Amino acid sequence: MTTTRRADPSMIPTSATVVNLGDVPIVLEQVPGQDAAMAFLRGAAERPHHAYVFAGPEGSGKSLAARAFAASLLCANGGCGECRDCRLALRDQHPNEFVVEPEGRDIHVDTVRDEVWHPAYLTPPEPGRKVFLIREADRLSPSAADTLLKVLEEPPADAVFLLLSARAHELPETIWSRCHIVTFTALSEPFVVEQLEAEGVAATRARLAARLAGGNLGRARRMAVDDDGLAFRDVAAHALELGSTGPAGALEAADAVIAAAADHKKGLGRELDAELAP
Repeated sequence: MTTTRRADPSMIPTSATVVNLGDVPIVLEQVPGQDAAMAFLRGAAERPHHAYVFAGPEGSGKSLAARAFAASLLCANGGCGECRDCRLALRDQHPNEFVVEPEGRDIHVDTVRDEVWHPAYLTPPEPGRKVFLIREADRLSPSAADTLLKVLEEPPADAVFLLLSARAHELPETIWSRCHIVTFTALSEPFVVEQLEAEGVAATRARLAARLAGGNLGRARRMAVDDDGLAFRDVAAHALELGSTGPAGALEAADAVIAAAADHKKGLGRELDAELAP
């Protein structure tokens, strides 16, 4: 049985620990806003541990980082970003890449047995490593977690396991203890604004979407193109500020929210009428 000291999620090396940044895989430089996590992965790409937990909130970039790390492990050039292996890995389509996701509420034991345990000990479809991506790993059923644990206790030499979770604290400690932890933090509001503006979103809209998205870049992108919804949320955010100014402000806030809600309802009604029109 493998015995490993449990990793501390806060102990992630900084970019100063990476020996030669001139040789880092290109794909691992394409994940913005998570400098510490990506510096750690650049250092780990050449001699990877057998298992990692990518821990962080939704929209923080951990899924993109997992794909990039998988590409760096499967690419003969360490993640050039241009070859067939990289292109396939970045789309979750590489023959040596096994992706597991919840089916309904949980990840079931049969799924882990068929898509992780069995292929882990078989010769990979193509020469090289096997990489297993387990998304929303905190949703492993107890029996599925036990089955995965057996693999992590006696890992194949040619396999790397990447467990992704927004609630990594819910993973069994027996699994944590056999993984290196890569922590992803919520993206900063200025960073999200910068990304949205670079994608052509107007500055005012970008700031509002970033403020409401809570560090989730994907959510901010969706909000930025939702005209009615974003406008309604803008009024609601302004109402909260008014409500804190006293009784008069509270009344003004209530009137603003009621009016905005009515406009938003009309907009939804028009959309529904358009969808139902013959």
